Amino acid sequence: MRLIGIEANHEAFVQDGSIACSAYVEILDQGSPGPNRSIATEEETMMNRRDFSTALLAGAAASMIPARGFAASAPPQKARNVVLVHGLFADGSCWSEVIARLQAAGLNATSVQNPLTTLPEAVASAERVLARQDGPTVLVGHSFSGMIVTEAGMHPNVSALVYVAARAPDAGEDYTALAKTYPTPPASAGIVFDGDEGRLSEQSFLRDFAGDLPEAKAKVLYAVQEPFHKALLGGKTTNAAWRSKPSFYAVSTEDRTINPDLERFMAKRMGARTIEVKASHLGLISHPDEIAGLILEAAGQKG
Repeated sequence: MRLIGIEANHEAFVQDGSIACSAYVEILDQGSPGPNRSIATEEETMMNRRDFSTALLAGAAASMIPARGFAASAPPQKARNVVLVHGLFADGSCWSEVIARLQAAGLNATSVQNPLTTLPEAVASAERVLARQDGPTVLVGHSFSGMIVTEAGMHPNVSALVYVAARAPDAGEDYTALAKTYPTPPASAGIVFDGDEGRLSEQSFLRDFAGDLPEAKAKVLYAVQEPFHKALLGGKTTNAAWRSKPSFYAVSTEDRTINPDLERFMAKRMGARTIEVKASHLGLISHPDEIAGLILEAAGQKG
């Protein structure tokens, strides 16, 4: 009797949108066909080989589909709570214009005072606020706080994620390395350090961070910016909530703090429902109607 053994190895990996795949099949014959081998046995053997080859090719093809996040086409769960997190060079008051619009729509909005110390501490501050919510909650992040949204978004109260000109790394991804694959935005040159604390210079803040705001308003925001600790920049996310939660993204087309094309890449990678706003990095202040509208959509409050 002829024995057929099949050994298969299929490896695939995805990195920065590229995919490599290798597969091999080893057919081992043990013994030789005897004189009484039937035609049915031969046909069965050929069918097994064909079936296996078909299955292997199907598996290889499936692995070549780029990994993306939760389908944005899925209807979002209705939520009445919104938690908002600020990024670098700001404080929780930067969400004031958006919060007023969310409250007018009947939603409960809370702005997290991000400590800007380390990523784990920043995530913990958001998780404490999320734990106080009484039901499904939309988690919103601007700029650097996209890192926090990506990690803290795994909280069971979170029903959807909204990124506003924000970082959106994958789990364990080196965001700095990713950002370096795009032209460096001008604001990066304006960061100044006083020991361990970093902030944005006034010139860079007015020109590259808040470029579409009236100068008087931008100067007030500059005066209240919260300094960040160097250790914050070295953190990496261990989870990517956008892989399992509905995600929404607002690209700032005139952004000089995060490259707009990088924003588009991250939004597309996560399969986010995406809008583009002709705004500086502070679109949440210069275009609060559009940002609030996207959040209301993520909360299932817009038909």
